[in-house]
Amino acid sequence: MTTTLTVGDRLDASPVYQRFREHRFFAGVDNAELTKEQATILIEQWWHPLHYFPTFLARCVSVLPDIAAKSAITRILNQEAGGGKATRAHEVIYVDSMRKCGFDAERVTGTAPYPETAALVEGYRRTSEAPESALGSIFATENTDLLMVSSIGKAVEHATGVTDNAWVTIHVQQEPDHVDQANHALLTGMTAEQEDVVLRSADEMWELWTAFFDRLATETGVRV
Repeated sequence: MTTTLTVGDRLDASPVYQRFREHRFFAGVDNAELTKEQATILIEQWWHPLHYFPTFLARCVSVLPDIAAKSAITRILNQEAGGGKATRAHEVIYVDSMRKCGFDAERVTGTAPYPETAALVEGYRRTSEAPESALGSIFATENTDLLMVSSIGKAVEHATGVTDNAWVTIHVQQEPDHVDQANHALLTGMTAEQEDVVLRSADEMWELWTAFFDRLATETGVRV
């Protein structure tokens, strides 16, 4: 009997996805002895995709063709934006958490992006212009977000000694639901051509994130 792979199965099997999960930054951050200045580089650059992400999700909602997908992504957007309370928005919690760790909030939010960071944000903007590419980017992000957040959180903890980080905590609480919603949003009844666009978009996003973490690993000296 032939087993038909779902879009999610095909995305999980992507070699680009597997390589990204094994990135040297994630493998090396546990044992990295980062200074506070090196950790600052990480959180300054992370700010840019974090700040743009609610806009990306809102753009995705506007182009998705069915109410089920719109509803699923709106749920993620609602949590990212604080569920009606701006103080609970992820970017607000992020800045507040990093301030409590001893980082300067104006520097965190005011530092220019590296070219790799700017390319990543542009990738989110571009892929939110059509349903299939939007879905690919959403899936790619939500299925690796906790891995990325945890790695940044570990770096901050190593550099500052602060273990109670509310930004990491809220991701641990909410990310499983985000992954579920991303999976629910994948269109059913897609043509083979539409599925290929979803897959290509996810791979593109993982490649952009790979370049982002390549630069961070180089700038901070994190290695296996």
